[in-house]
Amino acid sequence: MRPLQLFRRLCAAALLLSLLTLSSCAAPAAQESAAETPMPQKIEPKGKVYYSYFDTVSYVYDYAGDSAERFDERSAEVSHILSGYHQLFDIYHEYSGVVNLCTLNRAAGGEALAIDGRLVDFLLYAKEMYELTGGEMNVMLGAVLRPWHDCREAAASDPAGASIPDEETLREAARHTGIELLEIDAERGTARIADSEASIDVGALGKGYAAERAAEFLERDGAQGYVLNIGGNIRCIGDRPDGSGWVTAIRDPDRAAEGYACSLRIRDTACVTSGVYERYFTVGGVRYHHIIDKDTLYPAAYYASLTVVTRDSALADALSTALFCMPYEDGAKLAQSIGGVELLWIFPDGEQRSTPGFAELIEEPTPS
Repeated sequence: MRPLQLFRRLCAAALLLSLLTLSSCAAPAAQESAAETPMPQKIEPKGKVYYSYFDTVSYVYDYAGDSAERFDERSAEVSHILSGYHQLFDIYHEYSGVVNLCTLNRAAGGEALAIDGRLVDFLLYAKEMYELTGGEMNVMLGAVLRPWHDCREAAASDPAGASIPDEETLREAARHTGIELLEIDAERGTARIADSEASIDVGALGKGYAAERAAEFLERDGAQGYVLNIGGNIRCIGDRPDGSGWVTAIRDPDRAAEGYACSLRIRDTACVTSGVYERYFTVGGVRYHHIIDKDTLYPAAYYASLTVVTRDSALADALSTALFCMPYEDGAKLAQSIGGVELLWIFPDGEQRSTPGFAELIEEPTPS
């Protein structure tokens, strides 16, 4: 991770922590009196930070007042889960004794490989997300995403020489993105990429999926009042002890460094935003962000940001990318058909639209 990226993420995380630790207002006297409902004792949250997973910064917060020993045990297990999925999902590096996505990509066109059961489950889930989103969430888009990634990395090293992939390269790459090229045998525990030019990229799904597995552990372990922040993907486990939920902010794409479009009060759910302001490079005065539309093979142009609130972090991650690449009407229809999904669309001109349920989460006043 480049120093400037890390600094920006640390600053954003610090602000997020300050928002998450906001205390809620007392209940109105007309509903219940202080004598009938004693004010809960304020509990200072505990936190752990990890820098090694998914090329981002990850946080585990406990607001429920666990003992230091108990929090250390739970956060250590969360770290172990994230580390395992980080290694399995890595498309750039292999690890001793691990058959991961990098291994699968390098073996593309060859024989099926025996893979970890966790990776089998993930790849099957990825295919489910492909079907659910009509192909918009496609982990087999790696052949198209790779030239964009390479151009973005080259631009970071030499901004003056920045360029974008040529159309012939992109059109050829698009011929190697079919989901049917990913062959999974769940009974044998094997997977294979049938085309030597095809590759997997799970940047649109991996973090959310891993976060949900960590959240499942915490729920099984009886944890309440925990918050995971995996590179900006928020997953709340249960509620704050006082039942007030947590306040988190949605960035204003026009003022991403310091401005916020709104703040939300959430509990026992996930909140994921995709936007044009995180990973991008500029060529000839035009900004090219990292969310690529499978139809145009260029950065999606429908929105400046899109936020998904739904209980499952993996689903939220998948939908935040898929819906970013879909017209508003189609995205709204898909979300309604799934159920339990709330959305905020922010268009390039600054217009905001949201689902009715999302509007109910908005906390006033908006942070600035």
